[in-house]
Amino acid sequence: MTTVYDFTAKTIDGAEQPLSAYRGKALLVVNVASKCGFTPQYTGLEALHRKLSERGFEVLGFPCDQFGHQEPGDEAEIKNFCSLNYDVTFPLFAKIDVNGANTHPLYQWLKSQKPGVLGTEAIKWNFTKFLIDGNGAVVRRYGSADKPESIEADVAALLPQRT
Repeated sequence: MTTVYDFTAKTIDGAEQPLSAYRGKALLVVNVASKCGFTPQYTGLEALHRKLSERGFEVLGFPCDQFGHQEPGDEAEIKNFCSLNYDVTFPLFAKIDVNGANTHPLYQWLKSQKPGVLGTEAIKWNFTKFLIDGNGAVVRRYGSADKPESIEADVAALLPQRT
């Protein structure tokens, strides 16, 4: 069976990152963009990451420029934007395609595991989110309008309880 751990992705700094490095953690995989109406969700994503990372949670951000040219910058510009404007500390990856002929293999798999509304696989817009459990399986898909704050309970339910 394929899991998220079977994939690798290039980090925003250009290094190949096996996603197996996140084995045992709950993950929220998000296609992000710097010039989108949903860009302020970086605040909620970062807050969720900081609040739950000690319990075994990571947000993984994948910049994408396929929706209205809303991620026009290169990796250095994206990293700088996220740091300066949203103090992002969660892992960011190199810009990828989430739809079409050049779809990153991770996103091909994510979409096949949890299709969207009416069974369509295509990502509709920036800030679509996939929640992954500690075994590497896709638990749920959320649309762009689903704010990170609204899915905190779903994330927390996958994590060990505090003692």
